[in-house]
Amino acid sequence: MRIVDIRATTIALPLEAPLRHAHGAHWQRFVRTIVEIVTDDGLSGWGELGGGGEAAEAAITGLLPYLKGHDPLQLEQLRWKIMNPVASLYNNRMQLHAAIEMACMDVAGKARNMRACDLIGGALREEVPFAAYLFYRYPGEGRGGETSADEVIAEAKRLKDRYGFTSHKLKGGVFAPDHDIEVYTALADALPGDRFRLDPNSAWSVEEAIRVAEAVKGVRNDYLEDFCFGLEGMRRLRQRVTTPTATNVVVVNFEQLAANIRQEAVDVVLLDTTFFGGLRQAYRAGQILEAFQFGAGVHSSGEAGIQLASMLHLGAALPNMSFAADAHYHHLQDDILVGGKIPVENGRMKVPQGAGLGVEVDRDKLARYAEHYREVGGYAYDRDPGRPDWYATWPETRFADPRAGGMR
Repeated sequence: MRIVDIRATTIALPLEAPLRHAHGAHWQRFVRTIVEIVTDDGLSGWGELGGGGEAAEAAITGLLPYLKGHDPLQLEQLRWKIMNPVASLYNNRMQLHAAIEMACMDVAGKARNMRACDLIGGALREEVPFAAYLFYRYPGEGRGGETSADEVIAEAKRLKDRYGFTSHKLKGGVFAPDHDIEVYTALADALPGDRFRLDPNSAWSVEEAIRVAEAVKGVRNDYLEDFCFGLEGMRRLRQRVTTPTATNVVVVNFEQLAANIRQEAVDVVLLDTTFFGGLRQAYRAGQILEAFQFGAGVHSSGEAGIQLASMLHLGAALPNMSFAADAHYHHLQDDILVGGKIPVENGRMKVPQGAGLGVEVDRDKLARYAEHYREVGGYAYDRDPGRPDWYATWPETRFADPRAGGMR
């Protein structure tokens, strides 16, 4: 079995409503690049990465000279062919490798009738718990517009009733910290017995982060996620609070992972199957964290169903996964998978049982959402459609007014 072709297609998947965050917004859609590798025996494997357009597609298909004739089972060779650390200084290929590795594990699993999680050691669980992902949202098509505590609580209860979530994550940092404190503590009061986490996307200073941590320490917190930026900032925060801390921002490669362990900077590392360079790389990071008794979780970066499947296989295999995984997935109106979106029941998703990633792409839907991308285009993640002159600075803390729409 050898690779004979690599294809890349940019899609735009509609969201229920635009999602706001500390550094911009998702503008009513997720833009993803869908990667297909084709082997000489006619099998296809599928991968996915964030963003898209001609440059992203060219970057993926430009790897064909490196990989034509490559055996998809040779995953360690694949890592060195694409992510050679010296060559990557000039062209960081980590997320490109992530999508290609996903596709290789998918097609290798199909060829050997093995699941992706079995290629990295096997499953410890067949269902993965997920948290509801709550955003301040702009109005969408019949939904959205949440800003106040009452509005966020109503949306949380709707998601809990529909999907059975018992963990809830609030994306903060859009407004002043006191607004997040008000919404977050009210949310915890409204859903007794559930678990919570707050993530301002590193927008706060260390001092502000400490103040917020003290204000919310009575909540049933899983952890404080990226309350400030950088290993040094998170280390200073961790020294001064009793609630565990977590990051998906400042530990996204093995050098940073080693530094985090040496400095004891962050308690829980949220592993992303694209940020960390692939499903296998994220699992390897999880093994290292297990050896040093650090926590691990599964991070979400705005996935469609292919990446979500990789997250499920990671969640199946991680021994030290102590928290519900993140997923933006319930914000999507549709997906490109045969059979539609992967269901959430009782706050959990089942690990796919089919070979490889265990999901199949609906080529008609792939074409439909590729056409949708050509119609609506991409967007700038670090810009906000409701505040055209706004841009983020760090730290950005005290001066937001929810009634005015943002920081400036």
